[in-house]
Amino acid sequence: MSTQKNSGHSVEKASESTDTYSGHGDAQGAAGVKDSVASTSQDMLDKSGESELISPPEGGFGNIHIGLQWNNIIVEKASGFMGLIKKSMNKGVDLDLGCFFELENETRGILQPFGELFGHLDQIPYIQHSGDDRTGDAKGDDEYFTVNGKQWPQIKRILIYTYIYEGSSDWSQIMPKISIDLKTGDAPIQIAPTLKTSKMTVCALASIKNVKNGIQIETHGEYFTSQAAMDRAFGFGLEWEDGAKD
Repeated sequence: MSTQKNSGHSVEKASESTDTYSGHGDAQGAAGVKDSVASTSQDMLDKSGESELISPPEGGFGNIHIGLQWNNIIVEKASGFMGLIKKSMNKGVDLDLGCFFELENETRGILQPFGELFGHLDQIPYIQHSGDDRTGDAKGDDEYFTVNGKQWPQIKRILIYTYIYEGSSDWSQIMPKISIDLKTGDAPIQIAPTLKTSKMTVCALASIKNVKNGIQIETHGEYFTSQAAMDRAFGFGLEWEDGAKD
């Protein structure tokens, strides 16, 4: 897992060569392409920038579940005599769930399947990824994070995002949706972006921030060409290099 103690210099370096500003706190990076967020229930935050604050229950939060679901794309392939027979088939889309995190001691880092950065639940950063699902065919959540709620006072903020590692970038067919279950007895909060088609392969879904040890959830639905560009927009100041999954 990669973490670092951040400094103003690294944030400034990460923000070089940008012409516009995102407006996310003190970040100096360029804004992404913003889109609306779908609403399917009363438990869904349905507008970009909308937020909700949840006070800590007596005794603090338990483990927090952040799950991602998406659809594997169905395409039709011609076969048979003169291609008159259409056959439906899955066309794999490898969508991944990731997050940036910042702790109260200013340690910052990233968790995602690429690089096998899965984190730890009972030690820093107190966030753990479920593991890589390359199909989107699983029942329930395809990938998810578990956040150690007992350690929530140690966490300052988490940015939840998803990115297309391989496959079509038609977001309208992939239909990613995250649910945030705080295990307080209330229904999970659901967030789903609605961008139709884009060459942008990274989507910032939501921020989860520590406000007086309560949890503030803010929707984004903001698209970027890379995690590095998203980093600049939100001011985490991490170091980036190219690579591929094994």
